[in-house]
Amino acid sequence: MNALRKPIVYIISAPSGSGKSTLVNELLKLVPNLDFSISYTTRAPRGSEQNGKEYYFVSREEFEQMIREDEFLEYATVFGKSYYGTARRFVREAEQKGHNLLLDIDVQGAEQIKEKCPDAVSIFVLPPDRKTLEWRLRKRSEDAEETIERRLLAASREIENYDKYNYILINDDLKDSVESLTAIVLFERLRGTLSAGEMKIMDLADQCRLTGVGKRLRPILDSFRNLPTAAQP
Repeated sequence: MNALRKPIVYIISAPSGSGKSTLVNELLKLVPNLDFSISYTTRAPRGSEQNGKEYYFVSREEFEQMIREDEFLEYATVFGKSYYGTARRFVREAEQKGHNLLLDIDVQGAEQIKEKCPDAVSIFVLPPDRKTLEWRLRKRSEDAEETIERRLLAASREIENYDKYNYILINDDLKDSVESLTAIVLFERLRGTLSAGEMKIMDLADQCRLTGVGKRLRPILDSFRNLPTAAQP
């Protein structure tokens, strides 16, 4: 009987409003044998969200029972209110199927995952600049003004962790970003076995590596740091 192969764990993080969910949905359509870990949360569903699709919605008591039983790879509270967490079972299930696993988690959770899964491949999605992120948040029409401002402030803090990730993906064009994200995932699968035809995938993925995005990254970071006095916390 063949031993089960350890799955590649992909971590994808981004400030709220960066387009991460859209990218993930497109990626899952394009890449076979890639499972998605649906997070658990204690917050209430929003809009048309369904239990087991966007999140597993559980009570605070249920979540804390799962913590006591060590069922989470990572968990955290967001804005000091709701719990969010990634269940260990998704790694086991992916391994049993011979699949890889994609985790959509925040910066705090990503750090916990890296401690437990040091070989995990981490990807940080950035908006082109702060102004674009604010426009996207307002366009969604989901949040009150106070929440939007809180998300922008959180984004300013989160992007300072970009250097802890293996890849940086600047989401300024959806088509190009989906292509680059797909290339990253496939490259990591193909690492060490690349043919001449697959080198193109490697080159595209490599453009998103932290070492390859320095020139594009600096003005984005500066747009979050150099705020008018009225916009500073």
